Amino acid sequence: MAVADIETRRMVLREISKRHLDISRLDVQVFHGVVYLRGTVSGMRGHDVDPKAEMELIRRILRQRPGVRDVVIDLIYR
Repeated sequence: MAVADIETRRMVLREISKRHLDISRLDVQVFHGVVYLRGTVSGMRGHDVDPKAEMELIRRILRQRPGVRDVVIDLIYR
């Protein structure tokens, strides 16, 4: 994995961790600036969160970041 992709992955994880989402079953990969989010995402207990809406917001935020060419979301929402 390229150094730029490693840094982008760290940035993605930091951005997602700002939300009240359970991402314990989320796989984040970055290849040549394309971010792949796969797995299962749900709202954290005690927080009324729409995980799908949160991930769409994260997609919009990430696409504005330098080095991110695209964001591919393949998730199951619980």
